[in-house]
Amino acid sequence: MTIPDFQSIMLPFLKGVADKREYKHSDTIQNLAVLFQLSEDELRELLPSGRQAIFTNRVGWARTYLMKAGLIEYTRRGFCKITVRGLEVLQEAPEFINIAYLRRFIEFSAFHNTKLKEEPNKDEMDEAEQYTPEENLEHSYMKLREELVHELLSRLKAGTPNYFERVVVELLVKMGYGGSIADAGKAVGRSGDGGIDGMIKEDRLGLDIIYIQAKRWEGSVGRPEIQKFVGALHGNRARKGVFITTSTYTKEAKDYVAHIESKVVLLDGEQVAQFMIDYNLGVTTAAVYEVKRIDTDFFLEE
Repeated sequence: MTIPDFQSIMLPFLKGVADKREYKHSDTIQNLAVLFQLSEDELRELLPSGRQAIFTNRVGWARTYLMKAGLIEYTRRGFCKITVRGLEVLQEAPEFINIAYLRRFIEFSAFHNTKLKEEPNKDEMDEAEQYTPEENLEHSYMKLREELVHELLSRLKAGTPNYFERVVVELLVKMGYGGSIADAGKAVGRSGDGGIDGMIKEDRLGLDIIYIQAKRWEGSVGRPEIQKFVGALHGNRARKGVFITTSTYTKEAKDYVAHIESKVVLLDGEQVAQFMIDYNLGVTTAAVYEVKRIDTDFFLEE
């Protein structure tokens, strides 16, 4: 079963606390997971940021919306219970509870910045309201990031081969390889030894060496090119190599490196662009938005 959106969780959530008992949030999450028959993989599925499980986030926002509508109340940290209004809603036996339904309550309309609504509509839900606020924010971030990756790739492909090699050097140094830009620059782009563009220190002390092939490429890089690179590694008694391209790799190329003794990493153009963003190479920060939550420890009484 797919993970339900947070609005689909609202009515089951309210029914789950209908016995007027105080419920711990973690127990509610577990009970709802059983109700929706979610698998362990679905329960472990994370938001794009990787900081919270999607289902946990959606249950949390269903709880927040129910509380803002006065259907449940927070009794103490991490606990809630149903209110008189919540019981009255369940007595009406609604087929659904969603944002459109909750707009009938003045407290919720004030919170959601919408007008009071007399007749709730089950199907009244735009695309943005399918997701929690965190999900909408993260989806927007990922879209902006995808556009930036595309622009970076376009710039890399439009540059000269020497320019791409220089970007590779700076990126590897920022990732902790090669020691300094000067050391790495001397090593890369000079050997030209049978499929090897250069070599770089694995760490600042130079305890091991990584051989590099950095190529701008049209179309997908196939197995023959990777075999040539691996053969060059063997000719230099090398154990580790990185093949970096602005394009992609064929399935045969990926399968090949997965079954050889040498450790060879294939970095395609999108991965290079992603690393450039992660390590602030060729990009600059346009804006920073901090998402803050209540500090519950601050409000605990001694």
